[in-house]
Amino acid sequence: MASEPKTILLVEDNADDEQLTLWAMRLSDVPNIIRVARDGAEAIEFLFGPAGVASPKLPDLVLLDLKLPKVSGLEVLERIRSEDRTRMMPIVILTSSDEERDIVESYSLGANSYVRKPVDFDEFMDAVKQLGLYWLGMNRTRPN
Repeated sequence: MASEPKTILLVEDNADDEQLTLWAMRLSDVPNIIRVARDGAEAIEFLFGPAGVASPKLPDLVLLDLKLPKVSGLEVLERIRSEDRTRMMPIVILTSSDEERDIVESYSLGANSYVRKPVDFDEFMDAVKQLGLYWLGMNRTRPN
């Protein structure tokens, strides 16, 4: 019996990283549907709608970059954690930042995981594939 596809919200402003992430997730063994937001404001609108009302079907996982235009990844994370309906949604920070303050603040605001994007192509592909396998295949989330 095939499992239901899981929905991922990828919040990424770098077109190359977006394409690599989409490619790696397609190669994973977990059926998934990926929605892309290219800045923080777009991510908030996707999750909460233009009037601030949450989307009927929330993603099963958010892959969130920190350095985003319009609204930073940390602000997006804080907004997600401030709402009852989205508070428990798994959020993985997937960023090029290795700054200690970004790591500490991400966890302080409720990130479930912090992954620095590998520079090497093969390592990047493997890291994203492993994220998908764990968070969408093995991890059990709170029922909606």
